[in-house]
Amino acid sequence: MAGALSGIKRLYLSIYNWAVFIGWFQVLVLAVKTLKESGHQDVYDAVERPLQLAQTAAVLEILHGLVGLVRSPITATLPQIGSRLFVTWGILYSFPEIRTHVLVSSLVISWSITEIIRYSFFGVKESLGFTPSWLLWLRYSTFLLLYPTGITSEVGLIYLSLPYIKNSEKFCVRMPNKWNFSFDYFYASILVLGVYVPGNPHMYSYMLGQRKKALAKSKRE
Repeated sequence: MAGALSGIKRLYLSIYNWAVFIGWFQVLVLAVKTLKESGHQDVYDAVERPLQLAQTAAVLEILHGLVGLVRSPITATLPQIGSRLFVTWGILYSFPEIRTHVLVSSLVISWSITEIIRYSFFGVKESLGFTPSWLLWLRYSTFLLLYPTGITSEVGLIYLSLPYIKNSEKFCVRMPNKWNFSFDYFYASILVLGVYVPGNPHMYSYMLGQRKKALAKSKRE
């Protein structure tokens, strides 16, 4: 019974990882093709749907951690996925005015390359039971460049959206109302920017530690 459940788990995770890999690969191909043919101002329109699907699928990773399908700590997974969903839906989808900015291109390319490598790493691991050393190195090394470029793009796009958030008052709840509650999306977005300041150096340090352990383990093997 335990063996059957383990096999089902590996099959599910393999299908999940390869499916999301295909989604991110599509995002990267469309982004590069659009950059070459018409420029950065059209990248978002080209990748919108696959980007939304691929990024939203990451919500399942939180569930995977909660039910014990994977060993990734929720404390590391949740902030990263939460911030990306905020940018995907709360910024890019909600405020079209910033979609033509060049930072969208750097964001999409940073995210897609990172996720293509990550999901292929886990896909191969679940499918074959091991990963080649070159793929392990890519998994734990490319973030050294792509994490800073991705984070810079995220922060820049949130910052650029602030005037549009303030003027539109989208997602704001004003009093009086029957819930006796108010919410200002403008200040909430500023709070999110504030969280990036201590959060991202901490996350980068965590990833450096994971890289050191993973590469040291591969050398011993």
